[in-house]
Amino acid sequence: MATSSHPPQPSEVPQYTPTERNLPAMGPGHTLIDRPLVRPDDRPTVTLTPVPDPARAAAEPDGPGPLYVVGDVHGYHTELREALAAEGLIDEQGDWAAGNTRLWFLGDFTDRGPDGIGVIDLVMQLSAQAAAAGGYCKALMGNHELLLIGAKRFGDTPVNSGAGTASFQAAWLLNGGQRTDMERLQDHHLQWMSRLDAIAEEDGHLLLHSDTTAYLEYGDSIEDVNDAVTEALQRSDADECWDLFRKFTKRFAFRDEEAGPVAARELLSAYGGRRLVHGHSPIPYLLGEVGSEDGEDNGTPAVEGPHVYADDLVIAMDGGVTMAGKLLVCQLPLDD
Repeated sequence: MATSSHPPQPSEVPQYTPTERNLPAMGPGHTLIDRPLVRPDDRPTVTLTPVPDPARAAAEPDGPGPLYVVGDVHGYHTELREALAAEGLIDEQGDWAAGNTRLWFLGDFTDRGPDGIGVIDLVMQLSAQAAAAGGYCKALMGNHELLLIGAKRFGDTPVNSGAGTASFQAAWLLNGGQRTDMERLQDHHLQWMSRLDAIAEEDGHLLLHSDTTAYLEYGDSIEDVNDAVTEALQRSDADECWDLFRKFTKRFAFRDEEAGPVAARELLSAYGGRRLVHGHSPIPYLLGEVGSEDGEDNGTPAVEGPHVYADDLVIAMDGGVTMAGKLLVCQLPLDD
């Protein structure tokens, strides 16, 4: 895919709105996996010891399994299941099928698409199943998780936005908030989102949601950043949470040909890793190839895979599923 010689400048692209279009939510048919909830009185009264599967143990090598990352999902539950199944990570029933594989989601599970709560439920389910199989499924905090948490906790409470009166509720609706998600949002969803890490490092890959250097404002190490974000959410101060949300909506820190690699090296030097992997900014925006507003096929962004840029130091993983792009699930390291 050729890079446009005149990509849009940051001032021309909304800071935390991937597209100005009112994207229609998909119709009925996108349902949660039908599985009964386990209630306290249904639990076994004795401790059950899992019996190892000799065949699986023999088939799985010692040490960690392969590493996969998933870009922004934004409520596209069906597309997520299809993408995970295509990589052999889940089976036809939507259950974990990848043994000791390591799977990381880069955040932004809700908003714009039709079934954000279904996406969260699936990720939570896979986290438990992967751990039982010897692998793991983990997730990072995206700016839309912060937005949904804020909308639920603070509603229309005014916050200091720097541009007049604002509220989490208004910002959430403006940025694709789905009322059906809010209606189905439960305490265990909020608790899970509130405890997500903001940044991680795996096999030389520095994983984070947003293509911004704002993480540096929260600590000099991965542990410090994650602790600072968790503690800010625990304090439940509307203005502090709003400031956190706004900083994590910044983008394009690595896009400039000269300043981009410098910014990437600053983060890698602080937190470790040889390559940085992010979501947040759709690849069509990074390339200046934004789809047409009338929705015609000739305006559909053609995203086939991750975008490697900034002197090969950065991998962008948001395939623009909200723009008729592609929901990316990729194994690292990339073959490039």
